[in-house]
Amino acid sequence: MTDYTKFLSATGRQLTESAIRRMGTVVAQTGDVVSFAPGYPDASLFPWTELREIGTGLLDGHDADALQYGPTRGYKPLLESALRVLESRSVRATLEQIIVTSGSQQGIDLIARVLISPGDVVLVELPTVTGAIAAFRNAQAELVGVELQDDGIDLDHLDEAWQRATRAGKVVKLLYLVPNFQNPTGSLLGLAKRARVLEWAERRDVLIVEDDPYGLLYFDDVATEAETRPIAADDRTGRVLYLSTVSKMLAPGFRVGWMKAPQALIERFDTAKQSTDLTSGILDQHIVHEALRQGVADRLAPQLREVYRHKRDVMSQAIRARLGTRLTWSTPKGGFFLWATLPDGCTDTMLLERALQHGVIFVVGSAFHVDGSGHNTIRLSFSAPSPDRIEEGARRLAAAFG
Repeated sequence: MTDYTKFLSATGRQLTESAIRRMGTVVAQTGDVVSFAPGYPDASLFPWTELREIGTGLLDGHDADALQYGPTRGYKPLLESALRVLESRSVRATLEQIIVTSGSQQGIDLIARVLISPGDVVLVELPTVTGAIAAFRNAQAELVGVELQDDGIDLDHLDEAWQRATRAGKVVKLLYLVPNFQNPTGSLLGLAKRARVLEWAERRDVLIVEDDPYGLLYFDDVATEAETRPIAADDRTGRVLYLSTVSKMLAPGFRVGWMKAPQALIERFDTAKQSTDLTSGILDQHIVHEALRQGVADRLAPQLREVYRHKRDVMSQAIRARLGTRLTWSTPKGGFFLWATLPDGCTDTMLLERALQHGVIFVVGSAFHVDGSGHNTIRLSFSAPSPDRIEEGARRLAAAFG
């Protein structure tokens, strides 16, 4: 047998499998499992009828460009639609300052490949998104975690992390944040703290990567759209690279997102993207443009907020009824996730092993930590399962505790 390991690059040797994707494989192989693992939207909420009509119209052959190669920067009508979405979020941009990406994950990867040299420091929330961890590590960045408080990132710890890295002679390039209903904790960065983060980045000459997939999924009983105002909305100097996507509000299968950044960087990202996929899926872009133009996502948003709020409540009540105080958490004001702390003496991997035996899975908290910690936490996603399955999953989780 050929030993292929000798052919691997340094990056190829350090690649690690996503803990969330691994849980998807477990579900496929195991059968009847209640999955609290992936942050999937509820497929019953996809606007099937509207999308079917849009797709049928695009595939009648009148516009061959719908199935042709397209510009790397993106289908121009979609870019114009994205500008209107950004404007509705108070983020000002020009066509030269945005690029379509294959979901916001590609945006993170482009940022990592274009801006990070081996050994550069990227500051991330502790915990943070596994996809971001993978992208930055693949670029051989040094990831430094910054602790979270109830209202988001700890600014004192943030500056301490910057100072430690700088004193060690390292270059701190980026601060990666998910300010709105953060993955995995569900935390919401306070408005006053957003302004201070931007001021800090200016003072320390660090770029902010603002990842905003959940900003419009606020739960009306506890949060408002005003509380999710992007940091990029107050950026006057091109300090913020802003990522967004239609995955949570329309459907993730389209793999359509966009990045707003200074024109000089967008041009670099455009060049890097050419060697990756030439262009994001053109048919996807046409469909998403039409859906945005016709207001499909806007009409759907109130229903999404109501359904996900209800599921959050069902999960919270079911787990509390079954487990009492053995799990503790802060109730998220939006998004897809409940972030729970385990009782003393119980670890995430230990509980997952028992949970699998009882037909329920989640993502271990340690997967979201860049410093090896987090074994006393787990992420439970309430977005995809039905309320009945959430109830059943809570019963199985309680059985796993014994």
